[in-house]
Amino acid sequence: MKKIISSVLIISLIFPSFNVFAEPTQEEVANLIESSQSALLMEADTGQILYKENEAKRLPPASMTKVMTMLLIMEALDEGTITLNEKVRISEHAASMGGTQIFLEPFEEMEVNDLLKGIAVASANDASVALAERIAVTEEAFVEKMNNKAKELGLKDTHFENVTGLPAENHYTTAYDMAVMAKALLEHEEITNYTKIYEDYLRKGSEDEFWLVNTNKLVKFYDGVDGLKTGYTSKAKYCLTATAKRGDMRVIAVVMGAETSKERNRDISNMLDFAFGQYDIKKIYSKDDAVYEWEPLKSNQKLVASPKTNVSLLIKKGESLDEYDTKIVKENNQWPVQKGDEVGKIKIFKGDQVVGEYPLVVSTDVKDANIWTLWKRTMKNIHQGK
Repeated sequence: MKKIISSVLIISLIFPSFNVFAEPTQEEVANLIESSQSALLMEADTGQILYKENEAKRLPPASMTKVMTMLLIMEALDEGTITLNEKVRISEHAASMGGTQIFLEPFEEMEVNDLLKGIAVASANDASVALAERIAVTEEAFVEKMNNKAKELGLKDTHFENVTGLPAENHYTTAYDMAVMAKALLEHEEITNYTKIYEDYLRKGSEDEFWLVNTNKLVKFYDGVDGLKTGYTSKAKYCLTATAKRGDMRVIAVVMGAETSKERNRDISNMLDFAFGQYDIKKIYSKDDAVYEWEPLKSNQKLVASPKTNVSLLIKKGESLDEYDTKIVKENNQWPVQKGDEVGKIKIFKGDQVVGEYPLVVSTDVKDANIWTLWKRTMKNIHQGK
């Protein structure tokens, strides 16, 4: 390990490495997609694209819309805007939703946990609107938040008109954009506790007990699949944003516009087979690992910097590995800082070329030092000649 002292402290670590990732050629992945109009295959940690077919074609997403709906719900849970055990009163508007539903009644009350389960497992339109209204008061206001989030994620080919995916003019996305949304949703790891459920019950033991069965049959029949969201309308045809994890490797597969559900599942399975059969992931750091500590003069305690996401390298199976450098770039002179603020980066190099870059963020709560602590530290620095 070598240290270079300057205005920015850099620590260089040597690991066995990989060649700069190149997307596979069309010859390497021929015939993965047989029915779908568009498709994209992505490794989730690195965001590397393993396969694409008309990935930028704007198409109606049907109920895959709920990937964005669930992302905003998970963010609201993280922020404390809503809690899993609170009860939501169902509006007449939410109860009136057609299509797939859990048959909510106007003025019925249901816990956020169960409403989220209804969305993730049964693709419930009424539950989607109920939670949208709880978070943003109206569905229209929630849709505005969805479109703002799409812009924040850099999605240039996505626009939403509702929270459900029911047919509407000017409601569209792409296979690529869906994969990016799915990647963002999967950063909330607890979402798969819902999307991996194959069957369950709502209002269990009551006269209104409702049986939930996952619309994504691959959850039961494909090893490693634990989400995320199906979609179907007569215009959108059969769509699926799927995710599967084996070992440390998680992949996201999206298809849009398949002719039948069987063909949709086959196309997804082909892509997943290709990913797990041809690639491995090398995890360097896990999300929230303590990468380094420091003690700002004005802080009440040592602060910890951690990766915002897993830091991983995607390699082809059997590939000959060279050396690569992983450099931790500290930028910890700023004050004040809060939990979640970026204070550095992890950069992965092959030679002089950056092949990966991950933000480091403050992972501890930050409290200002009291006057006594500041005085002691100042005296210590004076005695040490700092």
